[in-house]
Amino acid sequence: MGKVFQYKNLWCNMTKKSKFLWLIIFSVLIFACKKDKPEQLSQGVSISNGGGVYIINEGNFQFGNAKVSYYDFASGNVTEDLFQPANQAALGDVCQSVNAFNNKIYFVLNNSQKIVVVNPSNFVQTATINGFNSPRYFLPISNNKAYVTDLYADAISIVDLNSNSITGNIPLKGWTEQLLQVYGEVFVCNKKSNKLFVIDAASDKISDSISIGYGANSIQEDKNGKLWILCNGDSTKNIYASLSRINPVSHQVEQSFSFADKHDFPLRLKLNGSNDILYFINGSIYKMNITDSNLPSTAFIAKATHNFYGIGVNPVNGDLYAADAIDYVQRGIIYRYDVNGNLITSFLAGIIPSDFYFN
Repeated sequence: MGKVFQYKNLWCNMTKKSKFLWLIIFSVLIFACKKDKPEQLSQGVSISNGGGVYIINEGNFQFGNAKVSYYDFASGNVTEDLFQPANQAALGDVCQSVNAFNNKIYFVLNNSQKIVVVNPSNFVQTATINGFNSPRYFLPISNNKAYVTDLYADAISIVDLNSNSITGNIPLKGWTEQLLQVYGEVFVCNKKSNKLFVIDAASDKISDSISIGYGANSIQEDKNGKLWILCNGDSTKNIYASLSRINPVSHQVEQSFSFADKHDFPLRLKLNGSNDILYFINGSIYKMNITDSNLPSTAFIAKATHNFYGIGVNPVNGDLYAADAIDYVQRGIIYRYDVNGNLITSFLAGIIPSDFYFN
């Protein structure tokens, strides 16, 4: 306490000129210690008619700080959080995924055990779907019905889109992930299985299972109507990651690629706008034509010091957006690359950016 009074007296005895000089020196030292950062984010709702991309930021587990950022193509402006300013409340805990349907946007909040529905024109919340265990992905099946996968429920939830409520479930053991509807059937990834499960959308019952690699995490449909399923394997069981192409009509595996290292852990399979080029993360970001006979041997965008956690491809011009989660604590960085892998720009997003939705 004595030292505090000594410093206080010293300051009081200084001349005005001395105080001014010390303030200048102190300010210079403070600003010199700050690290360079990407551009700061703007606040408030700002969505251009010219198009842009929603950035899903998971936020920290149990912190309730998930956010939805927005990058405007025309202006280059970034809005840090669309939801909070529009609703005067936080979105929730761990934003897992997003889907848009019938002029509504559905945000799946994993640890909050809910789905938040918003009006895309002003981002005001219009409904909440509750009662999930640990929801992952939302898929509209018809104007009245949707399916939601789950981490722990051992079931697919059936949601009534009119009442915004869970009306039933389809028993399916294991951690269910991405899902896709083709020809009246829904193909479901399961991370705790070596099967791709098939649901009859009319009866809401499992109709088949297709043997693929272990740990399916993402699924895409190419321009030929074929399904591509990315499986991350399990290094502890010496099961290698794989990529499979399936005929959705015959349910036959037409081609399967096995990754070379048992520690490979590919995820986030995406397609470009013409649905003929695949992208995925395996540490670095890889690019593969649907006609290729082998997995890519070199990275499209090298990992270097990045911690790539999510990717998205602009369906109009093919620009690739890569989310760098950095250390999963501070706000992440989004890198925008052109079709040749050249960096166009970068900007800050929220904490743990993981997925993109282009509008």
